[in-house]
Amino acid sequence: MIEASYDAMGRALLFDIDGTLADTDPLHLKAFNQVLGPHGHVFDHARFSRELQGFANVAIGERFLPHEAPERRAAILDEKEEVFRALVAGQIAPLPGLMALLDRADAAGIPMVAVTNAPRLNAELLLSGLGITHRFKALVIGAELPHGKPHPLPYQEGLRFVGARPETSIAFEDSRTGVQSATAAGIPTVGIRTSLSHADLVASGAVTSASAFDDPALLARLANAMTW
Repeated sequence: MIEASYDAMGRALLFDIDGTLADTDPLHLKAFNQVLGPHGHVFDHARFSRELQGFANVAIGERFLPHEAPERRAAILDEKEEVFRALVAGQIAPLPGLMALLDRADAAGIPMVAVTNAPRLNAELLLSGLGITHRFKALVIGAELPHGKPHPLPYQEGLRFVGARPETSIAFEDSRTGVQSATAAGIPTVGIRTSLSHADLVASGAVTSASAFDDPALLARLANAMTW
């Protein structure tokens, strides 16, 4: 984390990382299949989005490796993360419009927070690879809290760190668990359609969805909500 920043109106923008800042889900799917395939679990995109996307590794291990000791589950899923980091290295690209949005928020003095269920090494690799680590006033890691997503605690922590109010902030999420976490914290949430449909995201609690950060309807909504 870097020095906290506060907005007089209690505003903040809070972002998930994987699948929201960059479209990394196909690489996660490939890594899961490589590591969990030998254990009898093979995933297509639809199954990945239902059963893996947005979930913490502890929950994934409990569900798909129930006969392994907790230490062995952790080792297997650590291997998955190593595979993912090898796959994603040099392939990290921001979603369209992301950099312009971050520039606009910075110019308006609106603090930004990254909130993720990903391991810290993954989160730091992705933020660094995008060149935007310095943009975020906090990096909240779900696994380092008593509860990760879909519990509201990760987003509550993000709000707390920058002194923001949920009702005047906006969250961006691409998974069901992430949308549920942000909305349970009282934050209006925009679903990013890298993996899920508009209907899926809204059914999880999103107020709307967008294909990327250059979506004209999203930009109009942000201009109105953030008053910039």
